[in-house]
Amino acid sequence: MRLEPRRRPIGFGLQQEYRLPGRLLKDKVLRYLAFFAAAASLASASPAQADEIFGGIFAHDVKTGLTRSGFERGADLQLGWRGERIGALGLIGAPSPHAFVSVNSAGDTHYAAAGISWKIGRAFYARPGIGLAVHTGPGRVVPGDGRIDFGSRVLFAPELGVGVQVSGQVSVEASIVHLSHGQLFGGQNPGLDNLGLRLNYRLR
Repeated sequence: MRLEPRRRPIGFGLQQEYRLPGRLLKDKVLRYLAFFAAAASLASASPAQADEIFGGIFAHDVKTGLTRSGFERGADLQLGWRGERIGALGLIGAPSPHAFVSVNSAGDTHYAAAGISWKIGRAFYARPGIGLAVHTGPGRVVPGDGRIDFGSRVLFAPELGVGVQVSGQVSVEASIVHLSHGQLFGGQNPGLDNLGLRLNYRLR
């Protein structure tokens, strides 16, 4: 179902608010809550001694050709957690759950994300991942405001990292995180790409 634009006069122009019909919006919110509840339940079952914490710094809103953005400012500081591999998901390679927050130094779009990822390799590795994110960007289209108008408060958050295992507990990786909704929640979908480095520390 398409989003319904609602116009409201602002100064000398118009802004559009994209609203879902109440019942559809409620159904989507319930599905998102169920997803995060399931992820939290699986994560709590993971052995605590194998968890990782990670931090990173990312260039914000990088022009990669995958988005129509590239104008927000600042750098992103990330802080997150990654759990042990989920044995119950062995059919898809037993990925690890993760969750992190990303804070923008210029006060532009902040976000929090949760999902799953796979570590492929040992000394040198790749880490593809998928997830969902919620963000603080504008909830409506305001042309010329210098902010990304994502078209949805909830976005998909696929990521890809490549890294090196420095020691038994420490690894370093380069990572790209992409935020968008693939026009599933409406036509407004400029997207956001962040590119940076993470330091991972495995807890004993």
